[in-house]
Amino acid sequence: MPKLTCEVSASLLDALTRAAAESGESVDHIVSRALADALQVEHGTLFQVSTSGAIVEGLFGGVVSVGTLREHGDFGLGTFAGLDGEMIALDGAFFQMRADGSIHRAGDAMQVPFALVTHFAPQHQETLAPFVSMAQLLAALDARRDTDNIFFAVRLTGRFSQIHDRVACKAGEHETLVEATSHQAEFHHTDVAGTMVGFYTPPYARGIGIPGWHLHVISADFTRGGHVLGCAGEGITLEMERLDDFRLAMPETAAFLKADLSGDTEAALDTAERARR
Repeated sequence: MPKLTCEVSASLLDALTRAAAESGESVDHIVSRALADALQVEHGTLFQVSTSGAIVEGLFGGVVSVGTLREHGDFGLGTFAGLDGEMIALDGAFFQMRADGSIHRAGDAMQVPFALVTHFAPQHQETLAPFVSMAQLLAALDARRDTDNIFFAVRLTGRFSQIHDRVACKAGEHETLVEATSHQAEFHHTDVAGTMVGFYTPPYARGIGIPGWHLHVISADFTRGGHVLGCAGEGITLEMERLDDFRLAMPETAAFLKADLSGDTEAALDTAERARR
């Protein structure tokens, strides 16, 4: 990370030191946040559209457009209206990965029922040790978190020896997430150069987000990709950012306002997120 050196008054430094002691925040974080606010830059901000609870209940109608998402981030993942495929956003480009295996650039007018985006600014980079399973990869990512209670963004780049991914099929009328993903398309690939985009959501945010790690992948030639169910790789570059500002765009549709979202979503999300075969 770049370093900034500047002179400040003694009274400002005293106030900064007191604020850090009282809040438990580092001086670096307070200064970065203050500068971001003053310059109107979204620093370490994760922007989420709708909630996992709404998606579990089958509220797949569009909430915002891809064009609106671009205003809040250039990096992220999600899905499209009707659960029509998986979304990945990388370096400002938004892609729709569909169940027939096709991948298309997502136009600004396309509608989105659920997504997470940020302006990715990694604070840490390294080459990961080889991993032979999804469990090993997630354990490596967990080992690099210093807390369970903050959101994180990761980008994983390199050549993956194996990738098992899925792409949600367009949902039928009145289907829930579990029902819709029961006929998801799953793909197995070997020797794939590509990039994974992912987020860690704290356990306390269940019902709002999808707890734990959520990863989407796209190949370097933009011909393969989806929601990651399994993988293996060697020499993979990890970039990670801690996201300490979370913003939620709540749907204002009649379906959302009338829905019963009080149920426990954990079992349904676990079923929907895992491999079917």
